[in-house]
Amino acid sequence: RHLESLPTNVLFSSGTKTKRIPTGDGWWGAGEKPRSEDEKVFPFQVQTSDEEIQDLYERIDRTRYTEPLEDAGFQYGFNSTYLKKVVSHWRHQFNWKKQIAILNKYPQFKTNIEGLDVHFLHVRPPRREGQKVLPLMLVHGWPGSVYEFYRILPLLTDSLDSLAFEVICPSIPGYGFSEAPRKQGFNSLAAARVFHKLMERLGFSEYYLQGGDWGSLITTNMAQMKPECVKGLHLNMLTSKMKGFGVLFSILIGRYLPWLVGFTREDVRRLFGSVGFMERNVYEILRETGYLHIQGTKPDSAGCGVNDSPVGLAAYMLEKFSTWTDFNNRDLEDGGLERKFTLDDLLTNIMIYWTTGSIVSSMRFYKENFKTNIENRLDNNTGVYVPTGLAAFPNELMHVPQSWARDRFRNIYSYSYMPRGGHFAAFEEPQLLADDLLQFVKKVEKL
Repeated sequence: RHLESLPTNVLFSSGTKTKRIPTGDGWWGAGEKPRSEDEKVFPFQVQTSDEEIQDLYERIDRTRYTEPLEDAGFQYGFNSTYLKKVVSHWRHQFNWKKQIAILNKYPQFKTNIEGLDVHFLHVRPPRREGQKVLPLMLVHGWPGSVYEFYRILPLLTDSLDSLAFEVICPSIPGYGFSEAPRKQGFNSLAAARVFHKLMERLGFSEYYLQGGDWGSLITTNMAQMKPECVKGLHLNMLTSKMKGFGVLFSILIGRYLPWLVGFTREDVRRLFGSVGFMERNVYEILRETGYLHIQGTKPDSAGCGVNDSPVGLAAYMLEKFSTWTDFNNRDLEDGGLERKFTLDDLLTNIMIYWTTGSIVSSMRFYKENFKTNIENRLDNNTGVYVPTGLAAFPNELMHVPQSWARDRFRNIYSYSYMPRGGHFAAFEEPQLLADDLLQFVKKVEKL
C-alpha cells in the first residue's frame, strides 16, 4: 500500500517504528547562502566551438602510448592497441557537432537549487486519447550521464501502450552539464534532496523513480526521505544491508538447500556459478574496484591526469563500459565494447565529461559518500517502504537475491531475473529495462 497517509516523520511496518531520513537543507554554491534564491527554470542547449574541437585534436595528436603486453586483452585495463583504433575514430570520423544536435533533440533546462545550476531533460509524451501519463525521474551514475537514457526515452514517452511517462532526467551535480559543488560534503543524500526540490519546482507532488549505479542509491534515498512523494521505486542495481550470520548461513547452505534460505535455482547459478561464491563475489569485486578506492580517498590526484588528457579520460572511462557490461570482455583485445555500443555513443558520453571538465568533480562524489563508515549512515539503517521493483541483470557486478533485498526493501512488487545485460542497463538493453519498468508501474497502478 502507498504510504502518503502516514505521519510525516514516522513510517510503520509489521508493528515496528522506523524513522525516515530527515530532509535537511544545504548550500553548495560559492560563498554564503543568500537570503533568497532564484527559482527560475531556463532552457539550455549544448554548444561547442571550433576552438574547443581544435584543442581536443591537438591534445589527441600529442598522445604518448604504451605498448600492451602480449595476449593481455583488457586484463590490465584498456588495451592500447584497441585504444589507438578508438582514438583514430574520435579524431577522424566522430562528429561532435552532429552529436550535439542529437543531444539537443530533447528539451533541456537548468535551474538553481541550493546554489547549483542543475541540468535536466524534460520529455513529455505526445497526447494520445485514453493514455495515462505518469511523471518519472531517471537518475544515472558514474561514469555515465543523461545520454545513457537517449535509447530508452522514446520507449517510455512515445509509446502506444495504455501508459506513458513524462520523464525528467537530471545530471547529478558535478556530472556533465550540472554545476559542481563548491563545498565539501555533497553526497547521495544531498543529491536526493536536490532532486526532490527539482520535482517540486516542476510542479510534481507524486512521481516514480528509476536508477542504476549512483542513481540507485540516490533514488533509494529519495524514497527514504519523502515516501509520500514516491509512488514507486524501480532499480537495476540492487543492494542489501544483510550482514553477519544471516548472510553467512545463506552462503554456506544456499548452494545445497536453496529453498531453506529463500534462494531460487537462478540465484544459485548467479551467486556461485562454476567458480564458487568467493571467486565470483569477493575476488572479482576486489579486482574491479581499485578505481573506487582511489576516487573514495584521493580523487583530485588521479583526476588531474584524466582531466588534462582526452585519451587518458577515454581509456579510464571506457574500460568500465567494457568490463561492467560483461566480465568476460576482459579476455578480448577490443574489450567487447562494440558488441553493445557504438563508438559514437561511447565517445559522446566521454565528450560530455571532457567539454564540461567534470571528471574530477564526478570522482569526488565517491569521496563524499565514503568519508564515513557507510554501515553507520542513516540511510543504511532505514528501510524502504514504497512500492519497489527490482530488475536483476545477469552481468551486474554483484547479484542480490530477493531474499537479501527484502532486508532493505520492505514492499517489493516485482523482482525480475533479466535474461541478458549488465551494469549500464538503459544504455545496453533499453527495451528490456523499459518493459520491466512498465510492468512494475502497472502493478502499482493496478492497470
